[in-house]
Amino acid sequence: MTSSLNDVEKRWHDPAALRSAIGYVAAVVAVAVAVFVGYAVSDQHDLLWAVATPATLFVGALGAFVKTYLDWRHGRTWPIWHGAGWSLLTLTMVAMAVPAMGIAG
Repeated sequence: MTSSLNDVEKRWHDPAALRSAIGYVAAVVAVAVAVFVGYAVSDQHDLLWAVATPATLFVGALGAFVKTYLDWRHGRTWPIWHGAGWSLLTLTMVAMAVPAMGIAG
């Protein structure tokens, strides 16, 4: 019963986990931006480069959700990583416009 109460508790405080999650999201976004720049500067707007941008963000989101699960299993502050995963998944949906540009271009 205690573990389920901890899951709904809203006073999480884990600065180290927050810094780690923010760094992870920033690194994944930086890699996705680098992939997008590679797509944008290439002479041939290859569909593979276009798909690589949202794919990078999606793989990053999956990594954050795996970290969420592992933290939950070990009784650590998992909601921080859960938010990181959802943030990356939302960016994945936004980045789905890039392959549309690859198809049109």
